[in-house]
This record gives sequence, C-alpha cells and structure tokens, in this order.
Amino acid sequence: MKRFLFFTALLLWGSCKGQQTTEITPKDATDIKASTIQDKIANLNDSANKEIIVVAHRGDWRNAPENSLQAIQNCIDMGVDMVEIDIRETKDGHLVLMHDETIDRTTTGKGFVKDWTLDSLRALHLKDGLGVATQHKIPTLEEALKTTKDKILVNLDKSYTIFDKCIQIVQLTETLDQVIIKGTKTRTKVEEEFGTYLDNVNFMPVIRLKQGSSEIVDDYINYRKPVAFEFIIPNDTIGLSSYFNEIREKGASVWVNSLWPRLSGGHDDEKAAMDINTYQWYIDNNVDIIQTDRPKLLLDFLRSKNLHN
Repeated sequence: MKRFLFFTALLLWGSCKGQQTTEITPKDATDIKASTIQDKIANLNDSANKEIIVVAHRGDWRNAPENSLQAIQNCIDMGVDMVEIDIRETKDGHLVLMHDETIDRTTTGKGFVKDWTLDSLRALHLKDGLGVATQHKIPTLEEALKTTKDKILVNLDKSYTIFDKCIQIVQLTETLDQVIIKGTKTRTKVEEEFGTYLDNVNFMPVIRLKQGSSEIVDDYINYRKPVAFEFIIPNDTIGLSSYFNEIREKGASVWVNSLWPRLSGGHDDEKAAMDINTYQWYIDNNVDIIQTDRPKLLLDFLRSKNLHN
C-alpha cells in the first residue's frame, strides 16, 4: 500500500511539474500611475525610452465588439498606450471602422462596406467575438478619434489607399500628434504618392524580415527616418537583438506583433496565455512597441518587470 501511495504521489508531482503557469505578481493598483497623452506621445518619439508601448489590436475585442467605441474606451480605461483600428470608406464617402471589406463577419448586415451608405450602416448592430449581435453600432473615424482625443495614441490600419481622406478627419479632430499611419511601400513610392503629408504625420513602414529588407530600412533611416518600423518576423532568428538595438539607437522604434505565430517567430499571445514568460522574447530582442490581442495580460507582465506604468 505504501509503495502504491508513493508512486501515485510521484505521478501527480510529475504531472504538475510539466504544466506551464501564467501566474505573475502584478503591481498593486495604487502603484500604477496612469500616463498622460503627453507621456505617451513623448514615449512614441523617444526610441531610447525603456517603457514598452502596448498597442491593442482592434481595441479590446475580447470584451467588446472589435473596432467599436467601447473596445477603444476599454483600452483607455486599462492604461493601454495605443489602439489599432481599421478604416473603410462607405458608398457615400464616409470613413467608418471596419476591418474586413465586407460587413458579414462583424455586423448584422451583409455585403461590401463600399456598397452601403453611412445611414444604412447605422441601422446595423456590431457582433461580438462569438458572432452574437450586440447593441453597439459601427462608429465613424471622426467619432473614434473624438473618443481617443487627449487620451490614447491611435494606429490607423487599412488606411493607406484613403490616406488623404483620413488626414482630413485627423486634422478636423486635432489628433495629428496622436496618430500613426502605416504602409508596406518603399520610401520613394510613399513620397511619390503622399509626400505632401509626410512632414506632418507619423508614418510607419511595415517591413517583412527577409533578404533585402535591411536596405529598405536603411533608406528610410537615411532619408526620412520614421517614428517606428513595424517588423513581420516569420521565423525566429539570431541577431535580432543587436539589429533592433541599432535601429533604436538611430532614432526609430521597433514594433512587433504578438498576434499570431507567423508574425513574431512563434512568440504569440496564445502561447503567452499558457506561459506568460513568452513575452520575455520581446524584451530580450529590444522591441519597444508590441501590438497584442491580449492587452491586459501583456500589461500585467510588463508592469511586473517595471517596463510599464
């Protein structure tokens, strides 16, 4: 009987030992001092800042419909630095928040955004992450920027082809210093298409790490240094830490997405949900802006490392 109990205990110990843990010791709420919008802007413009910027992908979409005003407000309330939202143009020329070209997945309607007028879209309801209809409505870009004004930074995705129209709304809402617009094209192409705006807006090139990508980075740094580079990292590789450190020393921040394995060499949010120390990879590789689908989890981790307020 004693031998049986011994082996049973041994098996249970081995099973527990093999399990990953996500337990961390977050800061006490009284120790967290909310940063101002001026703090966030200063951090964005300082690539040497040790505090890592947290970007919430499509807002806090796990607790509110993606690209909704509530998803944005949740991010503001939890202390996220930047919210990423997606922009589409309606049939009658209005700019609304919507990731897909169609409204099928995230609303109670069907069809392409471009085939709907704003008034018609207003009659629809947004769906949550499980596809259940909610009381939330599709916001316009103007409404979203008014929500973020003086509170949180904003990354406008899906906006490159409507760059000029987005800038008009950004200027109207007086949120120019809070906004980043990004694109995948080379410096010469971007200057050719939108050169008149580039001196007044934060533009971020999106770079897929592969042979020849360093030349694109160098060209930007030498002739039009951006506030940051967004890097897509299909596979983990040696040398990232020194390369990213070099870029930051030259005055540009390094943005990496923890959304999916193919964007961050396998160090993604779902892996972090099972093992919180997955996020240590970003710190070790000198990444100072992280876009995440789990903002609360990432904030808790960074705060435990004294890398976020």
